[in-house]
Amino acid sequence: MTSPSEPIARRILSGRMLAAFAMGFYGGAPLLLTGSVLLAWMEERGIDLTTIGLFALVGLPYTLKFLWAPVFDRFHWPRLGRRRGWLLLTQLLLAVSIGSLAVYGPGASALVLAGLALAVAFFSASQDTLIDAYRRESLHDREQGLGASLYVNGYRLGMLLASGGGLILADWIGFSDMYGLMAALMATGMLVTLLLPEAAAGEAHPNSLKDAVVLPFVEFFRRSEAVWILLFILLYKLGDTVAGQMTTPFYLEMGFSKTEIGAVVKLFGFWATVLGGLAGGALILRYGIYRTLWQFGLLQLLSTAAFAVLVHTGPQLPALTAVISFENLSAGMGTAAFVAFMANQTDRRFTATQYALLSSLMGVPRVIAAAPSGWLATTVGWQNFFILCALFAIPGLLVLPRFRTWLAD
Repeated sequence: MTSPSEPIARRILSGRMLAAFAMGFYGGAPLLLTGSVLLAWMEERGIDLTTIGLFALVGLPYTLKFLWAPVFDRFHWPRLGRRRGWLLLTQLLLAVSIGSLAVYGPGASALVLAGLALAVAFFSASQDTLIDAYRRESLHDREQGLGASLYVNGYRLGMLLASGGGLILADWIGFSDMYGLMAALMATGMLVTLLLPEAAAGEAHPNSLKDAVVLPFVEFFRRSEAVWILLFILLYKLGDTVAGQMTTPFYLEMGFSKTEIGAVVKLFGFWATVLGGLAGGALILRYGIYRTLWQFGLLQLLSTAAFAVLVHTGPQLPALTAVISFENLSAGMGTAAFVAFMANQTDRRFTATQYALLSSLMGVPRVIAAAPSGWLATTVGWQNFFILCALFAIPGLLVLPRFRTWLAD
């Protein structure tokens, strides 16, 4: 364990943190191979739009991963351990399923294509579950924020490589060969897993599959603050989630060109988020999760409200750059603290199951609460919309004081 006086740079470059970044990269790389990249390949092959639309269902394993997570908590592999054993098997099957997509692709029947895409999504979601559990068990509570920021940044880099890099590469060598290269890339993740030490769970794992399914729920809901923890997870990032759903239509309506949006929002904003994540992880290490959840939550509130300023400035590139920088830095910091908070709420005996449940719950606002965002923007106008979204962040902050006695360091 690192000492409190050890420099932040040395902690970031420690083996545990580099492992968090590498695992994040391998977690993010396959995500869009069954999403936007596959849909582009299908469009190129002339697949009808109705079929393309139905492929959104392929992403269901990312929402339902808690259903099979108890298997990962219950069973372990001889010599390799509970996390590394499952990770190796999952990464092998993930590489094989991506390679199978490279071979068959949209040229196969829709049923075969859907089955292969579903297999990629299933093994990718399983890998996410195992990586989250490994990170939770291999890092001290105080290190979760920095580990989460490096993991999230690695995840974003993997997504960027597979989506933007994958599409560019497909223009040169074709989609089939590009998917083949992605399969080979994912196979290298097995080498990283073999180099990692097995995470110490700290306590005995469940004695039966029934215990692995039931006990995570029993343990969690016996806590006096269980309902408040779930409520906080639903509310903490509600404001920027609802606002984020409508930002692209807002930019276009304000008069920004697609080139400006791509350059500032997507590329510049990506690096601002990465910087925010690293800064957030370092600050969590210094000040603890409770204080930084407050600080980053307030920054998220203010950065969401800042979009209302663009209503008055019009399509001014410096104003857009300033707002995007502020918002993405705040979002990166807030995400680091939020992910660290969720990790620390898991019991090490059931890390995979409980974290899968909490992370699935985290996605609820993105799907449900963000759905009426277009109606809200139309009804109240852009300025009032972003001010309301900023106010949506307040309920989550009001829940925080309930955690002060046990969350504050």
